[in-house]
Amino acid sequence: MSIEPIEQTAAVPEASADPPRVLASALAVHIGRTVRVSGWLHRRRILKSVVFAVVRDRSGLAQVVVREPELRARIEALTEETVVEFTGEATANADAPGGVEITGPALRLLGEPAEPAPFDLYRPELRATLPTTLDNAQVALRHPRKRAPFEIAAAAVAGFREALSKREFTEVNSPKLVGTATESGASVFTVDYFGGKAYLAQSPQFYKQTLVGVFERVFEVGPVFRAEPHDTVRHLAEYVSLDAELGFIEGYADVQAVLEAAVGGMLSAVEERAGAALATLGLSLPVMPAKVPELHFTEALAMITEATGEETEGLDDLAPAHERWVGEWAKREHGSDFAYIIGYPMSKRPFYAHPDTARPAYSASFDLLFRGTELVTGGQRLHKYSDYLAALAARGESPEAYEGYLAAFKHGMPPHGGFAIGLERFVAQLTGAANIREVTLFPRDLHRLTP
Repeated sequence: MSIEPIEQTAAVPEASADPPRVLASALAVHIGRTVRVSGWLHRRRILKSVVFAVVRDRSGLAQVVVREPELRARIEALTEETVVEFTGEATANADAPGGVEITGPALRLLGEPAEPAPFDLYRPELRATLPTTLDNAQVALRHPRKRAPFEIAAAAVAGFREALSKREFTEVNSPKLVGTATESGASVFTVDYFGGKAYLAQSPQFYKQTLVGVFERVFEVGPVFRAEPHDTVRHLAEYVSLDAELGFIEGYADVQAVLEAAVGGMLSAVEERAGAALATLGLSLPVMPAKVPELHFTEALAMITEATGEETEGLDDLAPAHERWVGEWAKREHGSDFAYIIGYPMSKRPFYAHPDTARPAYSASFDLLFRGTELVTGGQRLHKYSDYLAALAARGESPEAYEGYLAAFKHGMPPHGGFAIGLERFVAQLTGAANIREVTLFPRDLHRLTP
């Protein structure tokens, strides 16, 4: 039996009398035409003979000129942030935002009248304290200067992805509920898991190492969780981590080369994709230098002691003040916003860190400082199963807790290494934010779990 083919027909949409929606930034190319703008009622300027209604959409501001008495009364009764739609003629006016305004408008409400916010969003600066801003983030983030850092963050992530994808990295997504702590001794968030115990992942470290044995080169963009009771301007309990891991390396310098390409790609993407946000904040971008200045941990301590008189002998880590000093040194001596500290003591690195073969007490690892603040931790990892057993034994830990992770190393793993960039810290340093919470959409810390 033959089957007759079914005729495929496409529905033809009915013609609409309504003009298409036009964004505020595109009004100039529609001068003389009837247009429709939709957004939030940003501000009303009520004068004797006219009302100016300023509408804000994702692209900017559009000015609407209202002279008709009945429509004037309606707009005067509205509150700022009410979602509205105006239809009228795009008319040239050099004094209006973007050189164009809408005249002869008709108004349609697209929602209920908005409740007044605890601050004025139309002012150039948001006049509110940081706690007030964070408590009312749902509205505060609408302010152009508050929104701009997140446009920069989005561009930076896009640049990170593009830079690594070009280098044949595979993007992965690892679990955020895990059965063991990622790094020994670190604080973790414990959650109930079907009556048992699980933890929120502190990093994708174990998984990205494991996946080097699958893809050779992997990266991930995702949240990580730290239950460390820090209450500082640079720490969060949850943040976004940009992680990468690559196999068949000769040493940590191979990791540094990829990191520099990634950070350079992030900066280029911010310039290309978030130019308006940079202009809003009045920012200029740093340049990733061809050669990032580098100090060994011991060298940095000696230089700090010589310059400041501070006794640093016996220290196994750098304090924030030390990092700032190194940042100032890099800028003063090398004109660089970036600097490496290499060779941190093994005692301050996790058990999977590879020792420096020439100086086993120090690690084959590094921190990248950006404007005097640690931005990245990276380095070479152990890759032999026997080395992992020895490293855990030296720390008095049982390998049983890491059985799933260690299994990969029983089946052959290449020399490898990687790094992790804290996105919020990157944006904070780029924008000069005094507190990392200023560039975190909905911060989670010791005191904040809402909104």
